[in-house]
Amino acid sequence: MRRRDFLSKTGKLGAAAGASALASPALASGTLNLKLVGAFPRGFPGVGTSAERLAKRIEALSDGKLTINYYGGGELVPPFEVFSAVSSGVADIGHNAPYYQVGVVRSTMYFTAIPYGLDATEQAGWIYYGDGQKLWNEAYAPHGVLPFYAGNSGAQAGGWFKKPITSIDDLIGLKMRIAGLGGDILRKLGVATVVTPPAEIYPALQSGAVDAAEFVGPWNDLALGLYRAAPNYYAPAFHEPGGGLEMIVNQNRFETLSPFLQNVLKSAAQAEAEAITSEFRYYNTRAMKTLRDKGITVSAFPKDVVEAIGQATKEVLQEYPGEPALNQKIHASYMEFLKECTSYAPKFEGQLYKDREIVWANS
Repeated sequence: MRRRDFLSKTGKLGAAAGASALASPALASGTLNLKLVGAFPRGFPGVGTSAERLAKRIEALSDGKLTINYYGGGELVPPFEVFSAVSSGVADIGHNAPYYQVGVVRSTMYFTAIPYGLDATEQAGWIYYGDGQKLWNEAYAPHGVLPFYAGNSGAQAGGWFKKPITSIDDLIGLKMRIAGLGGDILRKLGVATVVTPPAEIYPALQSGAVDAAEFVGPWNDLALGLYRAAPNYYAPAFHEPGGGLEMIVNQNRFETLSPFLQNVLKSAAQAEAEAITSEFRYYNTRAMKTLRDKGITVSAFPKDVVEAIGQATKEVLQEYPGEPALNQKIHASYMEFLKECTSYAPKFEGQLYKDREIVWANS
């Protein structure tokens, strides 16, 4: 059975299976034991350690009412099957990148990253204060899953390439590891794309199975050692201007919890969202210095590459939402706010960064 078929079937059966697996009520006293599964390797900087920290945060906030058994990516379920595990009741809570279940819920891209879309702060604003959370809840409801925003990696890197990219012609025929809608866009430009789990990226680059690869940014890329296999580093990522993360909870389990414990889960997710977003910014900055010390420089994609990718992005996004009608609502809400941000940001943060560089670059 293909992975997409499996996920689709398990997603549809999630609510019924979850009701059976999680029928017992929350304990009135004593301690309730819950399972939290992550999509990323245990101990991996940022995305991996965030899930483990989230588990500890929930325990601490619960005042002894909850204990969390944490499982890293692949320990209880495969990395790309966290959503189906939570939907079916195999796990109570999950930590994930929403687009890992794009085969089940197509609109998850909007809650992870859209090419040339919202950055970390803008995405959080849309989810917390705009229509984002309401629409996200609607998208996951048929699968018996509740989503909570759990942070963001910030602007990601465009990737590591074995050869320099000097024009759009250099992309044609390349084999690249790239996640999300970025793969759809690059395929329009003649790139052969694949998605592999983090642990397989370096071996694929080293062996020549791929000519280029992206993962997250300097902190995670340094941890994987990607600079040793492909020395040409490009930034920023067109496809992930901010990579959103989620905490997901089985709805049947959530409804058995007291209001206090429900609020514990919500508060833990929001606290972790702030922690991981600021942590990524700090350690990406420090890791970039380490990479520079190793002789790595960051290049911007040439103008003709940006223009070609930009045109392909418009074409892909025009066709992307598809059915059901909810997808169109999510797309419209996201794009409306994106247009407002595109007008606002250059006059504030954008200009601030330019001015700051003038003041401090040569100090």
